[in-house]
Amino acid sequence: ATAPGPTDTTFYLVIIFQGLYEVIYRWWKISLRSEYRSTKPGEAKETHEDFLENSHLQGQTALIFGARILDYVINLCKGKFDFLERLSDDLLLNIISYLDLEDIARLCQTSHRFAKLCMSDKLWEQIVQSTCDTITPDVRALAEDTGWRQLFFTNKLQLQRQLRKRKQKYGNLREKQP
Repeated sequence: ATAPGPTDTTFYLVIIFQGLYEVIYRWWKISLRSEYRSTKPGEAKETHEDFLENSHLQGQTALIFGARILDYVINLCKGKFDFLERLSDDLLLNIISYLDLEDIARLCQTSHRFAKLCMSDKLWEQIVQSTCDTITPDVRALAEDTGWRQLFFTNKLQLQRQLRKRKQKYGNLREKQP
């Protein structure tokens, strides 16, 4: 990360989990001015336990990298890993598609990212495909118009009515075209 202007100080933060459990915080000033050319990079190394007690280094981390990164580093130092947050969206969508509807509703409330994934058309398309034997081109077109989630929660009578309306609407448009 680079500090906000007017300085051009670059910062580096790494959390190590092999051998010594350390938090390494490095910084160096990048400047064309002659008075800064001899400035050497700085470094602070702390064990995870020492980092948790070092309010100054925590303050610097929050100032440069933001409160969210500070919280993440603190949790790592405490041994709290959130593996789900680190998975790709495609992999999470695949996992979520196997959950019950009640569990999807609960997961949706846990974070902005999970809310976005749980409401995504991509997820609901997977769910519809897994629950239906076949998806006709008309049903697929309706899902593209209304959304896969809406299609999933539409009861069969409403779905048949919407398909009929859609056929009439687009059938009439085709007849009017020369």
